[in-house]
Amino acid sequence: MDILNTKRGLVESLILQFDAALKTLAHSAVAVRPSPAHSATPTLTSLEKRLSAQCMRVNHAGEVAAQGLYQGQALTARDPFVAEKMRQAALEEVDHLAWCETRLIELDSHTSYLALFWYTGSFMIGAIAGIFGDKWSLGFVTETEHQVMAHLNSHLRCLPVADSRSREIVAFMYEDEARHATQAISAGAALLPKPVSLLMRMMAKVMTTTARWI
Repeated sequence: MDILNTKRGLVESLILQFDAALKTLAHSAVAVRPSPAHSATPTLTSLEKRLSAQCMRVNHAGEVAAQGLYQGQALTARDPFVAEKMRQAALEEVDHLAWCETRLIELDSHTSYLALFWYTGSFMIGAIAGIFGDKWSLGFVTETEHQVMAHLNSHLRCLPVADSRSREIVAFMYEDEARHATQAISAGAALLPKPVSLLMRMMAKVMTTTARWI
């Protein structure tokens, strides 16, 4: 009976992961919370519009990667509490995904064409991190969120001042990412070795640079 329950639980988990991947990659993400973009649609120059679109495309790609990371970690988490925390964080990140996509549409632009690559690569990293143990998996969350926070801060500095809608979304996302990092630390996140953190930063740099254009 225990074996049967274990197999049933694995099948259900895989179905949930597949459903999450489809929703992420098929541009069908629906936000639960209302968008923080409350300002009226600003009038932007063509240059400002292009810069905003590049920033929001990178942010959207980062949220696709976050979905993959969290879903991969939830699949291999050993503690049910940690797995549930991962799924809850992923749900909140869905809001970010939807907000960024909506803003890109408003800017007459598109999401990254490499979304499948970002999701798959992050899912594998998350799953591997979970295999090493929950504390290391949570350590990946902490490091990832800190890197995302730094990245969002840089966007607040480079987004056109006139683009209040994009700036409101990015500022709200920053608050969510900070909370996720704090939650991971409280749950027992381990401090990642510096070489691992450096590798993560290098991979993030590749993604942000590429997603800006493709």
